[in-house]
Amino acid sequence: MHIDFAPPSNGIYNNAGSCRQLANYMEHEDLERMEKGFYTEGFFNLADDNIYKSKVIKDIDSNIGQLIKMDAKFYAIHVSPSESELQAMGNTEQEKAEAMKRYIREVFIPEYAKNFNKGLSETDIKFYGKMHFDRSRSDNELNMHCHLIVSRKDQANKKKLSPLTNHKNTKKGTVTGGFDRINLFQQAEQGFDKLFGYDRQLSESFEYANTMKNGSISEQIELQEQHFTGKMKKDVFQSSEKENMISCNLDSKKDTNHAYNQQNNSGGDSLLSIFSLGNGNSYNATQSEDLQVQKRKKKGIRR
Repeated sequence: MHIDFAPPSNGIYNNAGSCRQLANYMEHEDLERMEKGFYTEGFFNLADDNIYKSKVIKDIDSNIGQLIKMDAKFYAIHVSPSESELQAMGNTEQEKAEAMKRYIREVFIPEYAKNFNKGLSETDIKFYGKMHFDRSRSDNELNMHCHLIVSRKDQANKKKLSPLTNHKNTKKGTVTGGFDRINLFQQAEQGFDKLFGYDRQLSESFEYANTMKNGSISEQIELQEQHFTGKMKKDVFQSSEKENMISCNLDSKKDTNHAYNQQNNSGGDSLLSIFSLGNGNSYNATQSEDLQVQKRKKKGIRR
């Protein structure tokens, strides 16, 4: 799961003024998809779907109490699952989109709120999301991701909330609380795995990526060894499972052949019984031999 906070700029991510530019951008692929008859998604928040863009802009732009002209009024966040994560979220684009909205509502926004260390919950966060299904610079087959506009102020328009602050759970000073982005990434990843029953490999975890990028040489080596050891154990386990399956299949075939032979033998006995029985009497070998001798005598055949 890749999560990033778009840095403020002079383009669509200029967050010192209206969010109109960003909202317009978030709708940019809809028209093309609708013309092709492809599935599209409207804006959504914690409780509602298919929200009009005009409401999004008005709601975010009016929630700016006590902010001065150059203050950030909102933040843009991208939530982008990997291809393997997307495969775990459903089969169709609509299923994946519904799963993504569920993830944003039940995991990401609650973790985002808690991470400010101000006693906030998901209901305190004013946000709007929009699903994108394509990414022009990617060669992946699956590219669905989510854009979020999150207000700088809480729902009550009282508390300032910045996910870009460098403060982390501070108790004193101008800024109390703070925001730990690394903790958010880890909690959001664990929440995804729990929500979708996703079996995450070490090599695709945030811990692994972060250590390979920012960790010391010794930390990188240690984590690589863990990855290698885990992979070896998994390979051994899978090999053992395969051998057990082969053994079970062979045993099953033996049992089947044994049962088949028994059935054939039983069938032979039944066939013999059918031809041996006549007029309800048991088969008598002596009587049969006597009849054969009498027939030969009549024909003048001697033994």
